[in-house]
Amino acid sequence: MRSRKIIFALVLLCSTALASESRLPFKTVFKGQDQFNRLVAMAKSDDWKSLPIGQRTAAVGQALLGTRYKHFTLEIDNRIEAPSVNFQGVDCWTFFEISLAFARMLDEPDSNWSPETMLHYIELDRYRGGECTGEYLSRLHYLEDWLYDNDRRGLVSDLTRQLGGTGVPHSAREMTQGWRHYRYLASNRSLLGPLGQMEARVSSRPLYEIPKNRVAKIEPKLQSGDVIGIISRDRGGLYSTSHVGLALRGSDGTLHFMHASAPGNYGKVVVDSRLSTYLARFRTDSGILVARPLK
Repeated sequence: MRSRKIIFALVLLCSTALASESRLPFKTVFKGQDQFNRLVAMAKSDDWKSLPIGQRTAAVGQALLGTRYKHFTLEIDNRIEAPSVNFQGVDCWTFFEISLAFARMLDEPDSNWSPETMLHYIELDRYRGGECTGEYLSRLHYLEDWLYDNDRRGLVSDLTRQLGGTGVPHSAREMTQGWRHYRYLASNRSLLGPLGQMEARVSSRPLYEIPKNRVAKIEPKLQSGDVIGIISRDRGGLYSTSHVGLALRGSDGTLHFMHASAPGNYGKVVVDSRLSTYLARFRTDSGILVARPLK
C-alpha cells in the first residue's frame, strides 16, 4: 500500500512538472498591466463597446499612439509557443492584433475584461484554427496565411478581390531565409524543414493585391479599423506581405494609415499620411490587401 502511494505521488509530481514546463510564466506572456488598465478605463468612460467592431479597433489603436516599436515581440521563449501580449513595445503585427483582440474582448461583460480574456482573443486570432498547441508552427506566421485562416473562420472578410485586387506571383520564404533572427528557429533548427513545408503551402495559394496606383480610388470604400497589409515585390519579381497596419478615417474624411513604424522611420505607433501617399514613398511596395473585421 505504501509503495502504491509513493508511485502515485511520483506520477503526480511528474505530471505537475510536465504541465509547468508546457506553460510560460504570466510575466512572460503578459507585459504592460498599467497600459492595459488605462485602456480598460478609456473603454468604459468612452463607451467603446457601443461602437462597431472596426471603429472600436481603431479607437484602441489610437489609444496606443506613441507606443514604442519593438522587434520580434513574439519570440518570447526558445521552446514553448504561447499567446502573448506586450503593451510596452509592439511591432506592426502585434499593434494591429492587440487593437483587434482588445476590441473583441469588449463584447464580453466588463467583469471579464482581464489579461486572461485578452490572451484568449489573441489566441483566437494568431493561431491556425484559433488554437495554440504549444508548437511554434501552430502560429500563423505570414499575414497572407493569417488572412486565409481568419477569413475561413468568419472572423474577418478578405475584401481585396472585391475592391479590384489582381493576382501576383507569390513567395513566402522570409523566415527560412532569415531563420537566425528568430529565437525559436535558432534554438531548434529541426523546425526549418516543417517551416519550409508551411511556407510552400502558403506560397501555393493565390495572392491578390490592390496595386498602389489604384489605392486612391478605393480609399472611399475603406473603413476605420480595416486591416491593411502591405505587399512588396522582391528583385526576382515575386510578391509577399511585408508590413501591416490599420485604416483610420480622419475628421476631414482622409483615409490614413495607422501603424507601428520601425525605428528607421518613427520608431513608434503613429497615424501616418494618407494611405495612397504612404505607399508612394516606398519603391518596393506594390500594393495592399484589405481585411475587414466582422466580429
